[in-house]
Amino acid sequence: MSGLTLLIPIALAMGLIGLAAFFWAMRSGQYEDMDGAANRILIEDEDEA
Repeated sequence: MSGLTLLIPIALAMGLIGLAAFFWAMRSGQYEDMDGAANRILIEDEDEA
């Protein structure tokens, strides 16, 4: 039972850290251009020699 008193707060803290990282990524614009990288793979560069 003493193991749970240590593991539960650690799990809650890790969940809060993950949630904070997700909201930080949303606020900083990480998910604004979801199709850009997929489309850049299909476009061939003509400048390569």
